[in-house]
Amino acid sequence: MGIMSFLRERMGTILVAIIGLALFAFIAGEVITYGKSFMGGDRNTLGEVAGEKIAYDDYMKTVKQGTENFMQQSGQTSLTPQITEYVQENAWNQSISTVILNKEMDKVAVAVGADEIQSMISGPNPDPQIVQYFGDPKTGKLDMVRLNGFLRELQNAKPTDDRLIQWTAFMEPKIEQRRREKYFALVHNGLYVNSLEAKDSYEAKGKLAKFTYVQLPYSSIPDNKVTLTDDDYQTYYNEHKAMFKNQQELRNFEYVSFNASPSKEDTAMIKEQMVKLIPALRSSTNDSLFVQINSETKAPLVYQRKGQLEPQLDSVMFTAAPGFVYGPYVSNGSYKVAKLVDSRVGPDSVHARHILINPATAGGVDKAMAKADSIKKLIEGGRPFAEFAKNFSEDKQSGEKGGDLGTFARGAMVPAFEEVAFNGKPGDMKIVTSQFGVHLINVISQKGSSKVAKVAIVDKPLTASGKTSSAAYAKAQAFLGNVNKDNFAQEAKKAGLPVKQANDVNGVASALPGLDNARELVKWAFTKAEKGDLVDQVYALGDQYVIAHLTKIKPEGELALEDVKEQIKPQVLTQVKAKQLHSKLEGAVNGASSIQQVAQKAGAQAVPVENIVFANPVIPGLSIEYKVIGTVFGMQPKKISKPVDGANGVYVVSLDSFINPPALTNTVREKQQISQTLLQQADNRLFDALKDKANVKDYRAKFL
Repeated sequence: MGIMSFLRERMGTILVAIIGLALFAFIAGEVITYGKSFMGGDRNTLGEVAGEKIAYDDYMKTVKQGTENFMQQSGQTSLTPQITEYVQENAWNQSISTVILNKEMDKVAVAVGADEIQSMISGPNPDPQIVQYFGDPKTGKLDMVRLNGFLRELQNAKPTDDRLIQWTAFMEPKIEQRRREKYFALVHNGLYVNSLEAKDSYEAKGKLAKFTYVQLPYSSIPDNKVTLTDDDYQTYYNEHKAMFKNQQELRNFEYVSFNASPSKEDTAMIKEQMVKLIPALRSSTNDSLFVQINSETKAPLVYQRKGQLEPQLDSVMFTAAPGFVYGPYVSNGSYKVAKLVDSRVGPDSVHARHILINPATAGGVDKAMAKADSIKKLIEGGRPFAEFAKNFSEDKQSGEKGGDLGTFARGAMVPAFEEVAFNGKPGDMKIVTSQFGVHLINVISQKGSSKVAKVAIVDKPLTASGKTSSAAYAKAQAFLGNVNKDNFAQEAKKAGLPVKQANDVNGVASALPGLDNARELVKWAFTKAEKGDLVDQVYALGDQYVIAHLTKIKPEGELALEDVKEQIKPQVLTQVKAKQLHSKLEGAVNGASSIQQVAQKAGAQAVPVENIVFANPVIPGLSIEYKVIGTVFGMQPKKISKPVDGANGVYVVSLDSFINPPALTNTVREKQQISQTLLQQADNRLFDALKDKANVKDYRAKFL
């Protein structure tokens, strides 16, 4: 009674204490887990290579650099999902190779010494970019006076000096590249081809075989006449296990999509809007402002030569009079209207130099322009342009060359810069502002002459109306409400929707069959879903609303038979047919004294061939047959082989004769040819072997 009374009186306090302890344990557990994750760097670990972590931040810097390089080289201002995936994959491979090769180079103590670095900068064969930056434009050779002067300045520079920082960033990858070259040179020096290998290679290319074959093609047995058993699959799987090693985790899912692309009514409405803009565009006196106000793409108006405009405009604008309006027309998913603002004859290329002032460091755009104006007046008074470019230009690359930008064609520079360079005249010195800062531009010379046109283009994307999108989304939502992981196919069939397959998708894929912007769906499949799961929301991917169902997870490593069963079905079918045809030919060979008798007993033809070489194992009229040709070159003349399972059927062959090539007289040349092939393959083979050994772990699916 005393205990019960005690509990009744203090039950509230006890419950509060118990709940408090439970909450504390839960929160403490979460804190400890989070702390471990955070302190271990897992929240910033994109992957691991040979036990070394790859940081997300470092990887993204590489992606950013790759993106900028691609956009600069291609002239594009945005990347498609496919190109983005390509850039990301390149960055990942670069990150992996850096870790792997650094570890290997450290093992064998590969280093680049001070004398080597000095030679790269000012030796007999300096780095080409050093020559470019510090070369004499007249001779094309390195200007040692300029280079040594620059290096002396760096010796006295503070660690925070921009020039020292930029020089270090410039030299580090070059030193690293030289280190890699030395490492691969060590590998290459270890490659050796002996005389026996040279002789074998020579004979493989020059020894001719004449033989006769009998073939029973696999196509002679219809697929529907073959019943595959579990043992058939298991046998093939056991014999080819090495082929079924998954380098990374893959997933299969099926999905249906609801089209939300613009309807005919949407397209007609957008076209009507563009038609209504034509009178205003035709009468506009400020076409640049009109484009900025009315166009989806706010492109500046610049002169362009023939071939730079899109095809529809290129064919009409160079023969039209200013004021001519073309359209509406459809291009790249938009309705467009174009007006010829002006046309003239202008230069094809320009040689110019510039000094770039940064408004941020100058105290604003006005002060930057005032500084540029002061420099301009000093230059006009006789001071050298190159001196100011070297000392004041934010563009250090051109600044070291006196501001010289070389000769460039239309489209190479930003519009404001191009306007001055191509529409001015040689000797002009102008100040303009661009997104990079304030430029003092000096036009040195202009070359060529062709007609150019300035065209104002107004565009409106062909997008679905709210009504169209809502209708498609409503259908997708209704389907999601009716479907589950067990009736996906049946519900899709009932709704008249084709079920699309996305097989062997990796964790960083950006596109799927029929879906260009599928990153979010792929991320769901890898970070939220388990086998059999159905999405818990409708995914809006471009102009499609998508419902997906995860059907299979293929883990990294050796795949189970059930994971590859459908994939290997054609090969298993061929193997079963081969057994049947093999038995038939064995019976034909038994007791036969000639290949013609084998053909007669098998109900086939004996086909003679000649001038076949081991190095090119192709049977004329068929295809490559490695096993068959290998059998021929291992036979004695006038013998009949056992049945050989080839790529196209089962064969029996009989060797007639060999014609040997002339004796090898130039072993050195043959060795050199083989060595060249080895060298071409060595680097990739070495890296693949090191990568396989490095136990690479890829966590990108969680981040990207």
